[in-house]
Amino acid sequence: MSIIEKKEKNLNLLISKLNSLSLTYSQPTYEVEKIKNEKNEILRQKLEIEKKNKELIREHKYLKEKIKNLQLEVKKRSKLEENFNQEIDELSQETENLVNEIEKWQM
Repeated sequence: MSIIEKKEKNLNLLISKLNSLSLTYSQPTYEVEKIKNEKNEILRQKLEIEKKNKELIREHKYLKEKIKNLQLEVKKRSKLEENFNQEIDELSQETENLVNEIEKWQM
């Protein structure tokens, strides 16, 4: 069970207890209102936290995908660079061979 799930479970338990408190005890009206207000505030905070959590999950997914795309781009560029270097080496070798051939013909 994740930390968020544990906190949510505890929060729901607390809300349940607050509801039972207001129903079981005969308390002055202002205390009942105070408990209801606290309960409502806790519920509001819970909803806000859930909303932020969803936003973070969405952002995490977006960033994860972006990293994946960047890694693919780096890999692609690396392959292109490798091919380019290989072609340069081949051209260099061909040039060297041509120079050797020219020297042979000049002798």
